[in-house]
Amino acid sequence: MENSDLSQRLNDFRAYRIHKQDDGIVADFERLGIDDLTEGNVIVKVSFSTINYKDALAATGASPILRRYPLNGGIDLAGEVVSSEDQDFPPGTSVLINGCGLSETVDGGYSEFARVASSCLVPIPDGMSELDAMRIGTAGFTAALAIHRMEQNGQSSESGPVVVTGATGGVGSIAIDMLAGLGYEVAAVTGKASQEAYLRDIGASQILLCDELDLGSRPLEKATWAGGIDNLGGDYLAWLTRTTRYGGNIASIGLASSPKLETTVIPFILRAVCLLGINSVDAPRDLRRVVWGRIATDLRPRHLDRIGGEVIDFDALPDYFQPFLDRMVTGRTVVRIGS
Repeated sequence: MENSDLSQRLNDFRAYRIHKQDDGIVADFERLGIDDLTEGNVIVKVSFSTINYKDALAATGASPILRRYPLNGGIDLAGEVVSSEDQDFPPGTSVLINGCGLSETVDGGYSEFARVASSCLVPIPDGMSELDAMRIGTAGFTAALAIHRMEQNGQSSESGPVVVTGATGGVGSIAIDMLAGLGYEVAAVTGKASQEAYLRDIGASQILLCDELDLGSRPLEKATWAGGIDNLGGDYLAWLTRTTRYGGNIASIGLASSPKLETTVIPFILRAVCLLGINSVDAPRDLRRVVWGRIATDLRPRHLDRIGGEVIDFDALPDYFQPFLDRMVTGRTVVRIGS
């Protein structure tokens, strides 16, 4: 892009911006200039973003995700550096960001250009396209971070089966794919009986339907799982604490069912169960690079075309939030921002 053309584009580009008004949250497409964006030392021409549950909450006002207004939505982005004050990220570098306050405290990825802090940037690994980086996105990074933390704490495929709750969502789907690729036996917990074939195709060897699941109530139930990745919280996370084997790891990722956890200390004392909190938003830069390096190698999802196969145009973005809130989405949805 020539300098004169770039300068013109940076003064007039499109973004999907979220405002707070007296009568609630209002979000729509707007024309912006680069100086309208939050501060940063690198400008990225955005090619792709994604839709996550948090994006739907923020854009519809269903939950107060944003900590300041107005902001562009989108907690993910991938694109090409066009201007930089950091020599580690010269123009032409393909980069990604997930988390780091995007669409919470700083402008997010639903914008043709983003101005960001270089401390949040990760170079897209060799052999991975910008599209693939967003098919993985925050969901895939969170799943990989959970597995990385569990394995640091002694988890292995020889330990026994790992259960994944919220299995058809983005995090759940990619976690199943990654775990199966590493040789783990994976059980999937889902409320969507119609998606059994999908879950088996991406690596689940056992399907547990929420409506048929006996969560129990005793401090300890039958020791079944060597570990778990939980997207639901509430009663499901409590059930995992009661049914995980001695020394097993539970990665707590989400609260789609409930933010509450009602359990006892008994599983942690008598079975040495470990509860690992997973925060992908504030993960430090060095850890981000390590985990994305694994995503490009041993944790690389094998079924991205199936999990992240839906790519929508920027114009269609507003129509896709409600299905996320209604729990009707399977896998990942990528938003094509740039041409």
